[in-house]
Amino acid sequence: MGESAMMVDQTLKETLLDSIRTIPDYPKPGIMFRDITTLLGNPKAFRRSVDELVHPYAGTKIDQIAGIEARGFILGGAVAHQLSAGFVPIRKKGKLPYETVRIAYSLEYGVDEMEMHKDAVSEGEKVILVDDLIATGGTAEGAVKLLRRMGADIVAACFVIDLPDLGGRQKLEDLGVTVRTLVEFEGD
Repeated sequence: MGESAMMVDQTLKETLLDSIRTIPDYPKPGIMFRDITTLLGNPKAFRRSVDELVHPYAGTKIDQIAGIEARGFILGGAVAHQLSAGFVPIRKKGKLPYETVRIAYSLEYGVDEMEMHKDAVSEGEKVILVDDLIATGGTAEGAVKLLRRMGADIVAACFVIDLPDLGGRQKLEDLGVTVRTLVEFEGD
């Protein structure tokens, strides 16, 4: 990578890191919550994030962007617009009005379920999964399995933030999914 590319990359990371608020002890003691609402409210950081998530796929045929509730809806909708793709919401159980397909997934302390409309993705469609953050990977892993069950060809899973110490990225890569993240925070 040339010096100017490294400078641009460093500038992007600084812009994003400066725009993400960290809230200690939320939702429970010992957790450092990485809040992207401040990034979303910063026009430059929001635009740069979306542009960077889109860049590797510009000019390729992507059929659908699947966004995980709720921040994945915001980012995913913007990415879908930029790529002229459709948008598929993946939601917690009971939130979608039409017939759904559902999968259980692991949380840090228990199990939950997510679902999507049964007609949201067609066999062989090229799909990118989008969310704000990859931590332990349970939610993203569940979304990947749900999309694959419907026949999706998952091109990549994209996140603004990676918490590498929690192993979620590796969990998705072990499933054969390309993972793209923009910034990392050590620890949890």
